[in-house]
This record gives sequence, C-alpha cells and structure tokens, in this order.
Amino acid sequence: MPKVIGIDLGTTNSVVAIMEAGDPVVIPN
Repeated sequence: MPKVIGIDLGTTNSVVAIMEAGDPVVIPN
C-alpha cells in the first residue's frame, strides 16, 4: 500500500495526518 499523507493548512490551525493500517492518525504538534 502506498504511503498517504494528508495536510490541512488552515488559517488558525494546521494538521498533518498519515494512514496507518487503514486508519488516519493525526501527527501532534
């Protein structure tokens, strides 16, 4: 399975998440 990274660049908060075993995992600051 390829690596999937999601990035949300919001105006106040930014979030990065990865997929692990089919579930999204948010990477804390």
